[in-house]
Amino acid sequence: MPAIAVIGGGINGVMSAWTLARAGHTVTLFERDTLISHTSQASSKLLHGGLRYLENGEIALVRRALADRDWWLAQNSKLASPLAICLPLYRHARRSRWQLKAGLWLYDHLAGHSALPRHAFVPPAALLQNGDRLCPHQLLGGYRYYDAQMDDARLGLWAAQQARTAGVSLNEHALVSRINCDGSLQLGGQRLQFDAIVNACGPWAERLLTESQIASPLMLDTVRGSHIVLDRPLSQGYLLEVTGERRVVFVLPWQGQTLIGTTEQRQAPDAPVACSDAEAIYLLRLYNDYFPPASETEICGRYAGIRPLLKSARDPNRAQREHALITQGRLLSVFGGKWTTSPSLAREVALCVEQQLRT
Repeated sequence: MPAIAVIGGGINGVMSAWTLARAGHTVTLFERDTLISHTSQASSKLLHGGLRYLENGEIALVRRALADRDWWLAQNSKLASPLAICLPLYRHARRSRWQLKAGLWLYDHLAGHSALPRHAFVPPAALLQNGDRLCPHQLLGGYRYYDAQMDDARLGLWAAQQARTAGVSLNEHALVSRINCDGSLQLGGQRLQFDAIVNACGPWAERLLTESQIASPLMLDTVRGSHIVLDRPLSQGYLLEVTGERRVVFVLPWQGQTLIGTTEQRQAPDAPVACSDAEAIYLLRLYNDYFPPASETEICGRYAGIRPLLKSARDPNRAQREHALITQGRLLSVFGGKWTTSPSLAREVALCVEQQLRT
C-alpha cells in the first residue's frame, strides 16, 4: 500500500489522514505539539454554513459547509448539536429586513433536505420573553435560523481516534523540519521517504514550504480570531452587527456562560497568540450595545487562534474563505480550510493524492 505522510495534527490534517487511511493507504501523521491544539481548539464552537459568506458571493462554499455541518451532526450527536441563532432587526440596522430574509432563504435552499428547521420571523414581543434581555429600543423583530454547536477540542480528538482506528499512525511532539517534492522529509536526524506528503500545517503551511526552500505558489493571510467569555447565561445564539462596521459577531450560549467572538486581526503565525485587551474591550462593547452592560471584571475567560486565509483582500472580513490544494511533485499543500468543511476538504485531498500516485 502507498505510504502517505500528513504534516499537521489540526482538524484538516486529522480528517485528511482518516480519509486517506479509509481509502487503503498507509498513513503516518506528524504533529509538532499535540493533536487538535492551536487553531483547532480556538474556534467559535460552531459547525456552520457561514451565513455571512453569502455577502461575498461564496455560494459553493456555503453549500458545501452546510452539507458538512449535517455530516458532523449525524456522526456525533453527543459533541455536536443544533443551535438556534437569532438575527435581531433594528430600525436603523445596516442590513434591511428584505436583505436578511433573502440571505436566510438562500441559506435554507443551499442546505437542501437538512434535518435542521428552516428560518422563521420572530415578533419583538417573543424575542423579549426569553430572559436574555435583548435591547428593545427600535427592535422590529428578528429572524431565527439554525446551525450547530460543537465542543471543538473533544470533537477533534474523536476524529483523531477514528483515524487511529482506521490505521493512521499518530505522532505527537514530532517536528518535521523539512519536506521535499520527492516525498522525503526530515524528522529530527532521520530522513524518511514516502510516496506522497500532505502539508496540512494550517497557518504554518506557507512557512514550512519556505523553510524547506520550496517556492510557495500562494500566500496566506494569518488572521487572529479572539473570543471572550462572560459569566452570564444565554438562551440562544445571536448574530449581531457591529455598530458603524460591516462586520458581524456571534454571541453564543456556551457551557452555561456567554461566548462572544470573533475578531479579525492580522498577525504573524509565530507571534504569541492571545486575545489582546483592545480586542476584549471591542467584543465587550459589542455585547453592551445589545444587552445590559457588563464590565471588564465580568470577563471570565478569553482565548484566540490563528486562521489561515488565502491572501485575497485588504480587509480580512472580505477575504475569501475557500481553500486551495497545490501539488508540487509528490507534495500536496493545503492552503486555508475551515473546521466545518474539513470532511469535504479531506475528500479532495484524497483525490489529489490518488492522482499524484498515478503520475
